[in-house]
Amino acid sequence: MAPSSDYTARHLSVLEGLEAVRKRPGMYIGSTDSRGLMHCLWEIIDNSVDEALAGFGHDIRIILHADNSVEIHDDGRGIPVDVEPKTGLTGVEVVFTKLHAGGKFGGGSYTASGGLHGVGASVVNALSARLDAEVDRGGKTYKMSFRRGEPGRFNDNGRPNPTATFAPFVEDSVLDVVGKAKRGVTGTRIRYWADTQIFTADARFSYEELTARARQTSFLVPGLKITVRDERKLPGTPGELGAHEEVFHHDGGISEFVEFLAADSGVTDVWRLHGAGKFKETVPVLDEKGHSKIAEVERDCEVDVALRWGIGYDTTVRSFVNIISTPKGGTHQAGFEQALVKTFRKTVEANARKLKAGNDKIEKDDIFAGLTAVLTVRLAEPQFEGQTKEILGTSAVKAIVARVVEKEIAAKLNSSNRNDKAQSALLLEKIVSEMKSRISARVHKETQRRKTALETSSMPTKLADCRTDDVARSELFIVEGDSALGTAKLARSSDFQALLPIRGKILNVQKASVGDMLSNAECAALIQVVGAGSGRSFAIEAARYGKVILMTDADVDGAHIRTLLLTLFFRYMRPMVEAGRVFAAVPPLHRVEVINAGQKANEMIYTYSEAELHSLLAKLAAEGRKYKEPIQRYKGLGEMDAEQLAETTMDPRHRMLRKVNIENAQQAEATFDLLMGSDVAPRKDFIIAGASSLDRERIDA
Repeated sequence: MAPSSDYTARHLSVLEGLEAVRKRPGMYIGSTDSRGLMHCLWEIIDNSVDEALAGFGHDIRIILHADNSVEIHDDGRGIPVDVEPKTGLTGVEVVFTKLHAGGKFGGGSYTASGGLHGVGASVVNALSARLDAEVDRGGKTYKMSFRRGEPGRFNDNGRPNPTATFAPFVEDSVLDVVGKAKRGVTGTRIRYWADTQIFTADARFSYEELTARARQTSFLVPGLKITVRDERKLPGTPGELGAHEEVFHHDGGISEFVEFLAADSGVTDVWRLHGAGKFKETVPVLDEKGHSKIAEVERDCEVDVALRWGIGYDTTVRSFVNIISTPKGGTHQAGFEQALVKTFRKTVEANARKLKAGNDKIEKDDIFAGLTAVLTVRLAEPQFEGQTKEILGTSAVKAIVARVVEKEIAAKLNSSNRNDKAQSALLLEKIVSEMKSRISARVHKETQRRKTALETSSMPTKLADCRTDDVARSELFIVEGDSALGTAKLARSSDFQALLPIRGKILNVQKASVGDMLSNAECAALIQVVGAGSGRSFAIEAARYGKVILMTDADVDGAHIRTLLLTLFFRYMRPMVEAGRVFAAVPPLHRVEVINAGQKANEMIYTYSEAELHSLLAKLAAEGRKYKEPIQRYKGLGEMDAEQLAETTMDPRHRMLRKVNIENAQQAEATFDLLMGSDVAPRKDFIIAGASSLDRERIDA
């Protein structure tokens, strides 16, 4: 994008780098949709967090305004307002107009910061229609405004607006003094409007992402208070009815973070691993004259890990570099994983006889089953792969993290402390059990998988299989009870519809161990029939049916059985749910026989809810039509004859299915744990809180 006509010659040099940002924004923020918009916000917030990390400031406030602007306050030292000698510009202008300029490049202001490339604030400025920066420093409040990166003044009469008349500075930039600051008060306030010329029309700040990041940061920087306020009144957000504010403040550090992330009951307590190391790195540095030269510098790397194992098999590992999240890992996470595998293999081999581990080797998945861990490293000038900072690239960190974790974990496993010894024994038993389950599942899958897609030799005897070899077309109906099975056999199309009956209520796998689940006859039969394994070894491409349909009675017990089955699928066959291949049948609740005049046969109408029934009866009354009393109310599938069951529930031409999906896996995980988990108190509170709003008429619907 070429500079606009009112750019002055003086500022062409200032904006030279920022114009490159506007032409290729994806190189700096990844994309120009909501993800890129949020990345810009993280750049500004991270600068405030770095102040808190350095020990200056304890309070950050983020406000999402109704005019699509966002405002960030902090009580740090404030951006320097004096003139930087090399450029002749104030510190504020340097920070917001110069790429690769800031306190993180000199090595004196921040020993370990989240920002690396020094492009954060200047990139946000370049991609903003307007940015206002206010600084409290030295008893005064300073202000400078920018339009698409160029400094100047907006004529807005005190009502900030990105479309207000703008006058760029022509001769010298001026950092205006707009007020007085209380003695000893310092800080920075930044408000900006993202440029609609750059970002897509549907780009929005995500309140959920923002609060999740604020909560995460408050764990990583103990004592830091972060306030998030949403004034946009957007539908579907907590603030849709008015301004909504949340405050995040935690003093427990990453140990408390692990406890927050862990959903299951613990096998171990939260273990904390500390350590540090030094490494040398060859980097370009600036000499006294400002010239770049290559030099070898010694770096310090601090490692801090909190981890615990739970009874489940899901793994949650969060890694951070200077409190910046690295969701795709990097050298620090590779060192962490390498150390755990090496240490546990060595320990299990040394105790193989006691643990009955045999000669099989434990794998990474066996160790990581049920692990919740937060890994943080702090070092100066980390090397990331790209400005989005998702992967750490500093190679020396891997060996340092591996050394620290190996030493600390070995000390825990070999500790003479009674509590540590008990927890270590339970943990090693769990890991060996996971290894045996993995090997057993692999052998089971290899021996039980069909020669062709739907051919089998040793399926459960109660399975009524189908004939087709087209997996995409095939359907497995899980039927409640043998009585419904008899009717369903007559109602199904045996060409592509298979039936598997289950007796009563299966095991609640949310609070049962893997071993208990596999030893449960109903659960084991269902996993065997689906044919794709379970848990980590689940391979959806090996699934024997295109659809799995839960067909239970339309009553409380049927709803409970359906919930237990969904819990099994969610915990051990989740890819089936994520792929949209699990459905719930919707059998009718009522059959209304409408009397027709003369010789014409009576008409049968099925309804699926109380509301639908009342609407039908009102319609018949209005038309003057009569119906037989009493209206048939189906309490179970066994009450229907085969023709009725086929017509209403099984025939693809007439039936209605409800697809089960997961819109938010993390929220679904929390809901399953609340409603089906082993912790009773939160479930009791949930039931009591919702009792007043319960519609008793809907219980059987």
